Order: sequence, then C-alpha cells, then structure tokens
Amino acid sequence: MLARRYGDFDAAEDATQEALLTAITHWPAEGVPDNPRGWLIQTASRKLLDQLRNEQARRRREVAAALREPPPPACAEEDDSLTVLLLCCHPALTPASAIALTLRAVGGLTTAEIARAFLVPETTMGQRISRAKQRIRASGTPFAMPSGADRLKAVLRVLYLIFNEGYTSSAGPAVHRVELSREAIRLARLTHRMVPDDTEVAGLLALMLLTDARRPARTGPSGELIPLADQDRGRWDRALIEEGTALLDAAIVRGAVGEYQLQAAIAALHARAARVAETDWPQILALYGLLERMTANPIVTLNRAVAVAMVHGPAAGLAAVEEAAERLQDHHRLDAVRAHLHDMAGDTETAQHHYRAAAARTSSTPERYYLTLQAARLHARIAQPGPF
Repeated sequence: MLARRYGDFDAAEDATQEALLTAITHWPAEGVPDNPRGWLIQTASRKLLDQLRNEQARRRREVAAALREPPPPACAEEDDSLTVLLLCCHPALTPASAIALTLRAVGGLTTAEIARAFLVPETTMGQRISRAKQRIRASGTPFAMPSGADRLKAVLRVLYLIFNEGYTSSAGPAVHRVELSREAIRLARLTHRMVPDDTEVAGLLALMLLTDARRPARTGPSGELIPLADQDRGRWDRALIEEGTALLDAAIVRGAVGEYQLQAAIAALHARAARVAETDWPQILALYGLLERMTANPIVTLNRAVAVAMVHGPAAGLAAVEEAAERLQDHHRLDAVRAHLHDMAGDTETAQHHYRAAAARTSSTPERYYLTLQAARLHARIAQPGPF
C-alpha cells in the first residue's frame, strides 16, 4: 500500500520496518490495538512522511499535500500476500532481479540466503538487489497489478525458492525453517485457486506437498539430519502424498509438462516406493534427463549424477558429476555427492576427503554434523586393523 501510494519502494520498505519495530516495542506493554493492520499502516505512513520531510526541497510540496490527505481508512482483514508478490515482480526488472528483490522484501530471506539459492557471492546479490530498487525508482512505472499472467513465472520461482529454504535451511542450527515452507505452500494454494487451470502452478504445489510429506522423518530426536535412504517411511505424511499425487496426475494430462511437474513426478516416485530398494531409479534418471535439458541447472545435473550411479554404478555417476563441477566448484553439495559416490565405489580415503571438504563449506549446522560424522565413520574404517 505504501509503495503504491507514495511511489518509493525503498522508503516504503524502511517505513514498514520502522512501524514493525515500534509495534514490537509498544504492543507488549500497551496491548495489541483493535485494528493492528490499520495501526501499522498509519504508523508506517507517519514514518514515511517523516522521512520525506528530510529530503530535498523539491519534495516538500508533495509532503504538504500528503499531510492534507485524510487518514487512511480502516483496512479490512484480508490476505494481500499474493498481491504483494505480484507487485514486486515489477515490469522494469529482469526476472532474476525481480525474484531476488521479492525474496528479500516479501519472502523474508536474508541477502546471504538468496545468494546461496542463486549460487552467487553475497556481495553480488546485495548489489543486484540494490540495483533492482534503483531501476524501479528510475523507471517511473507505478506499482500496479499486472494485466495478465505475465509475472506468474517469476512468482512461481519465488515460491519455489522460499519453500526450498524452509525445507532445507542453508544456514543455522536447524534442518528446517517450517514457517517459510508453510508460507510457501499457503501462497502456492492461493495461486492455484487464482489460476486453477495452470499446470505448472499445480505442479509446483504438488512438488511442495510431496516433498514436505517427508519432513517428519528427516530429523532424529536431537534434530540431526536423516538422509532419504535412512528415513522411516512410515512417518511420511500420507495425506500430503495423496493430495500431491492427485494434483500431479490431473496436471500432467492437461498439457505440456514443465519443470515443476517433472520435479513433482520425481518426488512422487520416491513417495510411491514403500522401501528404498523399491525406488524406480531408471524412471527417476529419465525424468532428471528431461529436467536437465529443460533447465540447464547444475544442481539438477548433480541430482542426475546420483540417479546415474543408482542405475549404472558409482563410476558412471562420478563421470556425470564432472558435468556440474565447474559451476559448483565452491558448493558443498558437489563435495557431498562426490563423497557419497566414492563411498559407494569403495574408495574410502577419497570419500573421507570429500566429506570433510563438504563439512567445511556448508553453513548448516545439521549438515555439517552429518557430513563430519560420515567422515569419522570412514576414518574409523581406515584405521581398523586388518586380519593378522
């Protein structure tokens, strides 16, 4: 609302943050107001006007005009989250910049988290977000709802990245950030209701549900990470699996298959396997091949390499890993996959080396603990004396 009314994204963002800080300071002692949303909007408006008063003289007439306006009307309690997502995917921005800005301003992700999602340094991402704000300001294009579904692809990408950060936190002490994955699912449901015939929207929602169904089994009693192969599949949420599978089945028969439907199909194959040994790895490998050709994403290439190893053996998998090595040379997942495949091949010393390298590169405490534990397991195997 502030961005639409005053046309300054940076100032609106700062004022909103100031209003939230004021609420945190006053509400615990004074109580939550009857209309908290209206209170926040009115407080943010005052903060924004205070900022405008300190700007150059050419802005003073605008401030005076704004002060003469009546106070904002009482706001209905409605969910504007999806509207804000669409607004932030601004036509003046490239898709990559729009996604980055929306993740920062709406998704609640830090610049470092967004940088990890885009596989770029944090400083690069900070500059990209700053330039995006400047480009919006310089464009003179108002914040307005798009006329059609021209921003839908960017919105789906934002929701996908928010969910991923929630399901596998890139940093910190916990495997999950449940508030992010739940919010991404909620917004994906809203998007699906808005465009029920879009097969990629349905595919993304199905992917989220099928993936989130595994969350109860992904951590142990102390919050430690449990990999897919070791999970108790009886703890997977069957209701989410059934809902996600039904969405996927209905979407696939309606039209062209996109990247989210392919990822959902891979998740569905894992979900349908009652035991690890029953996983249909040849079909998963075929789907990853299609997904790789569609996206050219190095993480997809890395995942395909694991599927190659499961079908054709670890040596073939390690050869496939090298296709992604140049683009992922500083990413901990490259070393983690190399370690896993060398372990499969019986090359214990090389596997131990890569587990240690992966542990040193990850910012996630549970991942670091798991990778260090794997390295220690292999060290114990090497140190174990042979037969006399």
